Amino acid sequence: MIKNIDFSNTVITGGFWKHKQDMIRRTTIKAVYDRFCDTGRFDAFKCDWKEGMPNKPHIFWDSDVAKWLESVAYLTEVKREPALEKIVDKTVDLIEKNQGSDGYFNIYYTVIEPENRFKFRSCHELYCAGHLIEAAVAYFKATGKRKFLDCMRKYADYIEKRFKIDGDTAFVTPGHEEIELALIRLYEATGEKRYLSLAEFFINARGNAEMLGEKAQSEMDMYSQSHKPVRLQDSAEGHAVRAVYLYCAMADLAYHTGERELLDACRRLFDNIISKRMYITGGIGSSSCGEAFTLDYDLPNLLAYTESCAALGLALFANKMQRVDVDSVYGDIIEKIIYNGFMSAVSLDGKAFFYENPLEVIPYLEKRDVSAAAFRNRIHWPQSRRSEIFTCSCCPPNITRFIPSIANMIYSMEGQTLYVHQYMQSKTQLEIDGKAVTVEQKTSYPENGKIKITVKGADVRVAVRIPAWCDTYKGETVKGYAYFDLKDGSTLDLDFKMKVKLMQARAEAIFNCGRYAVQRGPVVYCMEECDNGAYLRDIRLDGRARFRYGKHKTLGVPALTVKAYRRKTENDPLYSERHDSLEKVNAVLIPYYAFANREECEMQIWTYVK
Repeated sequence: MIKNIDFSNTVITGGFWKHKQDMIRRTTIKAVYDRFCDTGRFDAFKCDWKEGMPNKPHIFWDSDVAKWLESVAYLTEVKREPALEKIVDKTVDLIEKNQGSDGYFNIYYTVIEPENRFKFRSCHELYCAGHLIEAAVAYFKATGKRKFLDCMRKYADYIEKRFKIDGDTAFVTPGHEEIELALIRLYEATGEKRYLSLAEFFINARGNAEMLGEKAQSEMDMYSQSHKPVRLQDSAEGHAVRAVYLYCAMADLAYHTGERELLDACRRLFDNIISKRMYITGGIGSSSCGEAFTLDYDLPNLLAYTESCAALGLALFANKMQRVDVDSVYGDIIEKIIYNGFMSAVSLDGKAFFYENPLEVIPYLEKRDVSAAAFRNRIHWPQSRRSEIFTCSCCPPNITRFIPSIANMIYSMEGQTLYVHQYMQSKTQLEIDGKAVTVEQKTSYPENGKIKITVKGADVRVAVRIPAWCDTYKGETVKGYAYFDLKDGSTLDLDFKMKVKLMQARAEAIFNCGRYAVQRGPVVYCMEECDNGAYLRDIRLDGRARFRYGKHKTLGVPALTVKAYRRKTENDPLYSERHDSLEKVNAVLIPYYAFANREECEMQIWTYVK
C-alpha cells in the first residue's frame, strides 16, 4: 500500500517555497485574520447577533474561519505560534459554548434561522461542518489539544444520526461537497470506522435514485454532480470546486476500501478534466455562470473564471490519486497548478487575492456597456486587480492552509521505494524498516532543473518523476518515474534542462487557434502592458529568436526577453489594405503567477508568433 509522507516530516529549507511559506507566516495569515475580523466573521462565533446589528452572519462564514484555523494548525505544526494559537483556542471555546447539546453547530442556522436546520440542500451546512472537522483534525494533530476534535466528533455523530440512521432531514446529500472528504480525515485521525462508513453513505447516495427515494427529484442535478451515481460518471460537470472535492473523497474512499470500480471512475474523471477541460495554467471551471465546467475544450481566456479554490481542489485530487495509482501524470498536474493557476491567486506581497484567475485581461472592456448601464452585468468580466477580501471569501484561507502544507505533495512510499513527486529544497525525516532515514533535496527549482537528492540512514530505492515538459532525460522510466538504488549516504544528481517552449492547443480549443503560450520548465509566462505597451494582441514573437532568461528589475521574479514585432498602424484609417510595416521590439514576459502586481493593465498568455 502506498503511504503519503505527511508534510510534518518535512522542513522546506530554501528556495521558492520557503519564500512563500515565510510570506504566509509573516504577512498573509494576519492579513486574512484582520479582514475576517473587520467583516465580523470571528465575532459571529459568539452567536449573539441580533436584528439591527452590523455584520449579519452568512451561511458560509463558519467555513471561512475554519480554513483559517486549519492554516494556523499547519503553521503551528512546524513552529509554535502562541499568539495565533490563542486565537484558535478562543474560537474553539466559543464553538464549545454555543454547540447544541445534540452536537449541532452552525452559526447561521443557530442564530438566524434555527427552524430551518437541515432543510435546504444548497445552504452549506454540511460544507461548513466539513471544514470545521478538517480544522479540528489538523489542530489536534499539531497541538494535541482535544477540545476542538471532541466538539467536531460530537457534531459528526449527530450528522450520522440525522442523515444515515434516522433519515429525517429534508435532503440526503449536500449541495456542496466537503463533508465526505472531511469524514475520511476524521476516520484516519481517530480510527473510528463509523466516520468512513458515513462518508461512503454520502458518496454512494449521490445521484442514486434508489438510495435517495422520494428525495431523488430534488437532488438529481448535474450542477452538484448528482445526475448519476458516482461510479457511472465519466465527465466533470457542474460547480468545479464541488466536483473536485467530491472526486477527492472518492479517491480517498477507494484508497481505504480498495474498490476498483470507484477508482476507475476517478481515473475517467481526472482524464476528462486534464485532457478536455483544463487551462494550460491548471485552472478549471471556465464559466462564471455557476463557477462551473461547461463543454469539452470550452476554454475562453478573457472570460476564464478558474476559481482559485478549484485549482487547489484539482491539485488535492491529483495528490490523492498518487496514493492509489503511481503515475507521473498526477505529479505533472500538481506542478502545473502550484506554479501557475493556483499561485496566481495571491499577490507577491501576500496581502491580496484573486477569486478568479483569467488568462487574458483587457481592462477597458469592463466599460464597454457604458451607454447601456442597465445591461452592464450581462457579461461577467473577471477582476483585473486582487482584493484583500471578498463577500464569498473562501479563496484566501484556502491559500493560507495549502502553502504551509505544500510538502504533502513531495513524497510517498511503497515498501522500501520512495517516490519523489515534487522538487523543493527541503529536508525530510522518514522511517524505513525501523531505521531513521533523512532525505535532503537541494535545488533552486523551478528556477532551474538541477536537483541533488541525498539519502542518509539506510539504502533506499528512489523513484523520481520525470516532468512531462522535460525532453532531455535519456534513462528508462516506468509510468513516468525513473528508479535508482541509493546507498546510505549517496547522492542522486538530476538535471532537467529547462528549455523555453512555444506551446499550442488542440484545434478544438478555438480561442487559442493560431496562438501560442510560452513555457519554461513548469512555469507558464505572460506579457503585461506595463512592460510591452498597449494592444498586446498586436505583438508577434519571433519564433526563431532566442529567449533570454533573467530577473525582472521591478518585480524581482524571473523574466524572459525575446525579439518581437508589432505593426505600425498609428496613421492608418480604421481599415486598410494589409502592409508589412513592422517595428522590432523586445517583448518581456513574466511568470503568470506574478501578473497584476503593478498598475492595472492588459495581460495575455496566448500570443501570436511570426
